[in-house]
This record gives sequence, structure tokens and C-alpha cells, in this order.
Amino acid sequence: MDERQLRILRELGELGSVTAVAEALLVTPSAISQQLRLLQRAIPVPLTERQGRRLVLTDAGQALAGAAIEVETALERARHTVAEFVDRLDGEVSVAAFHSAASAFFPLLLQSLAAPGGPQLSLADADVTQDDFPPLTREYDLVLAHRLEHTPGWPRTVTATTLLREPLDVAMPTDHPLAVKRRLTPRDVADEPWITAHDGFPVVATIDAIATAAGRRVRLAHRINEFAVVAEVVAAGGGLALMPRWTTRPHPALVLKPLSGVQARRHIDALHRPERTARKAVRTVLAELERAAGTIRGRS
Repeated sequence: MDERQLRILRELGELGSVTAVAEALLVTPSAISQQLRLLQRAIPVPLTERQGRRLVLTDAGQALAGAAIEVETALERARHTVAEFVDRLDGEVSVAAFHSAASAFFPLLLQSLAAPGGPQLSLADADVTQDDFPPLTREYDLVLAHRLEHTPGWPRTVTATTLLREPLDVAMPTDHPLAVKRRLTPRDVADEPWITAHDGFPVVATIDAIATAAGRRVRLAHRINEFAVVAEVVAAGGGLALMPRWTTRPHPALVLKPLSGVQARRHIDALHRPERTARKAVRTVLAELERAAGTIRGRS
């Protein structure tokens, strides 16, 4: 049995005929009769009986119709509870982000949503490979994820909003011989030692593209994921590195130089399951992330 069938039974008890119920519910009498037959199959005793031309409820039918009132009341209460939850602006919204995005976006998000009555943020860092971002949407309302511009998009199980298309520049000490160049090519940098991320992270694929464009292998001297640590190792002379142009803090001992000849750009996307943005609080946080992206771009 379902809610619709119980309502039909209740209306039949009050209105006294299938035709009257059909008119009240704006459907055909045959549709009402079909639903009553389906309901009867689930009940071991008769729910209706004929009295002349009228179809009336038996004692069992009247008992079930009375229970239908309680069911409909409970369902209406549940709908009201869900509606309140969906429309609440001050509900909790969980956001996960990889490290450099967290460093750039989280402070702006906290500042913009500091006023009372707004969404309550629950922030977390999640430094995972590209393939592991979509599963995080089971745990968090919004997930800030990265992927290279030319790689396949995210699976259809998640919705993606692109916040930034961020260039990846070559970081080097300010006194490095290549620092005088305005732009660099793969041949300029292929013979240098490199600091890059672990396998599965977007930066690695761009290093491979540099090697392909230069026609020779690149020496990977160090494997470090955290860009703040990468910056210190570059400054200490440990090698060159690809670093995001906008979402890492400037380092006084480093310069960033754009790279020609390869696609050195990453997407920062906000991923979520489609149903999450039914909540007003989640939509509000997503809008603030888009505003924060504009602020981050503007800083450059």
C-alpha cells in the first residue's frame, strides 16, 4: 500500500462513491478503481462492499481509512520538517579542499560568512588523487577538487562548478639564471632538477608533458605534495617546480615564470552531489566560493 491508495480509501469513506472520489482528486473513475484493487491485494480481508450501486467501506476498510488519517498527518509533518531543513540558511555545510585551495579559499569563506544567521561551516583538508575526489562527495556537501584542463571531466554522479582555471608557473630562486627570461619553454627547463608531487596528482602529468615537448627525460629530484614545503625547497636550491599562480602565497625568495609549449593549467572545481544544493545553506556557500574565486584571481 502507498500514501495515494490510503488517501483514496479515506476519500471513499467520506464521499461515498468512486465517481465522487475521482472528481475530488481530478482523475478518472477507472484510475480510482485500479488503485483500490491494488490496495485490496495487500490486505487479507475485504475493504469495500457493494450496497446497491454504491461502493462502501467494510469495518476493516473504515479502520484502515482511520489509520490513513494518521499516516497522512505524519507524512505532512515529515514534509514540513524537510522543507524547514531545506530552507534553513543557518544549517551546517561541510566543505573539503586540497591543501592549496584550502589555504586560498577557507579564510575568504570564513570571513564572508562570519555574520550571525548564516551557514555554519565545517571545513576539512583532503589531499587525494584526482580519482579520489568524487567519492568524497558522500562525506562532504562541497569538495574543492583539482584536475588538469585537458584531462577527462568528472563522472556524472557529481555536479561540478569551475571556480578557477589556474595557470601552473615554473618556480625558481630569484637569482636563478632563468629568472631573467619573461617566458620559459620546455627546452629551457628540461635539464634542471625538478620537485614534483607524488604520482596521481595533476602536476606530475605536466612534468611528463615538459619531457615529451623537450624530447628528453626530466630528472625528478624530490617528491613533495605540499606547495608551502615545495616553495622552501625551491628557495634552498633544490630544483625547479610547477606552482599555482594564484592559490599559493608569494615567497620572497622565488619568482614564477609562465611556461609556453605545454598545457600548464589546472581546474579548481567545486564538486557536489546534485541533491546537496537543494539546501539553501549549501547554495549560499557555493555562491560565496565563486565570489572568493574572483577575489583570488584579482589579487594577481
